[in-house]
Amino acid sequence: MKVTVADKLPDKAIEDLKKLGAEVEFNPSAKAADLEKGLGETQVLIVRSTVVSAETIQNSPNLALIIRAGAGVNNIDLEAASSMGVYVANCPGKNSIAVAELAMGLILALDRYLPDNVADFRSGNWNKAAYSKADGLFGKTLGVIGTGQIGQEVIRRARGFGMPVVAWSRSLTPERAEEMEIEYAGSVEDVASRCDILSVHLASTPQTQGIISAEVLSKLKDGAFFINTARAEVVDEDALYEEVKSGRIRAGLDVFSEEPEYKQGDVESRFQELEGAYISHHIGASTQQAQFAVAADAVDIVRGYLEEGRVRNWLNRRKHSDEGWKLVVRHFDKPGVLANVMSDLKQADINIQDMENVIFDGKKTACATIELDAEPPSSTLKNIQGRQDEVISAVLINSH
Repeated sequence: MKVTVADKLPDKAIEDLKKLGAEVEFNPSAKAADLEKGLGETQVLIVRSTVVSAETIQNSPNLALIIRAGAGVNNIDLEAASSMGVYVANCPGKNSIAVAELAMGLILALDRYLPDNVADFRSGNWNKAAYSKADGLFGKTLGVIGTGQIGQEVIRRARGFGMPVVAWSRSLTPERAEEMEIEYAGSVEDVASRCDILSVHLASTPQTQGIISAEVLSKLKDGAFFINTARAEVVDEDALYEEVKSGRIRAGLDVFSEEPEYKQGDVESRFQELEGAYISHHIGASTQQAQFAVAADAVDIVRGYLEEGRVRNWLNRRKHSDEGWKLVVRHFDKPGVLANVMSDLKQADINIQDMENVIFDGKKTACATIELDAEPPSSTLKNIQGRQDEVISAVLINSH
């Protein structure tokens, strides 16, 4: 099996992939355009930030699995992967601490004007009077949007700084907030109106795009900080730009919409002109600790696929639902039994949506649960039930 790694990965991970018996092509400087030419014999592609477009997937007929060595998969065309039967998996939670540390670093940088301190010193200017006016963080309220793993790590660190926390998340309940020793808010706007610092920790989805709206930003107090170490898409950047430009709030951003796809080169952004914006280079997950953990997880996903034919953290699998029909077939475990069942369903123009077949102890019998897209006619069921040398029972369940 050939594995292509199109981003930086620790040497140990590359060696571990080779120990699995994989042929590894390591191209950490690869760009989207390089991948779009096609990946030849590659079956598994591992990326971090490199874009995996529909062209890459369509031009790589042997590609079976794409692994995002990180959490978010907005750099991968999921629709194209699903249409070509390509698994997409990720490595969530392994970089949570690293991102939380950067969020706190940006907060400290804004409070103490650290980048400006350094810039002045390097240019030969000493300005202690100007930089001795920080408010300090103790007692300031941190607003957290999204209380997943990263949000929770930020909350833990904020507590160490003596900062009360108010938070909102779709899954957060008042009871859970009490357990976490934080204040519950009923909306994003509610958080913004109650905090001194607003930090967002949401994945980019259709539901979260622009969730930090102009209205939300307008709720922030004068002099508030806004921190984004999540995704640029979750923020109305036009509104953010105007708020920072006005001097009413300041921002620490690890992500922004004009961010280059390449690893090194020139960059242009309207935020460059704003003194109240500190921008890091999308490095939230880029600590050695996080990268070793993510890389090990990616290797483990390859191991499961190679040795067991299973993909852990499979993201583009159709969500199970209770709508439809299920055919439960208990049968003798011998060749051709399920093939005959599927042949009967094919003749009835019934499509199989999902299927699981489990074997009983002793390996003489098994049970197949087959999810169907329509109700099979009674004649089809009779055919299946009539093969008594193959089928023990066949029961149709209406799960509408």
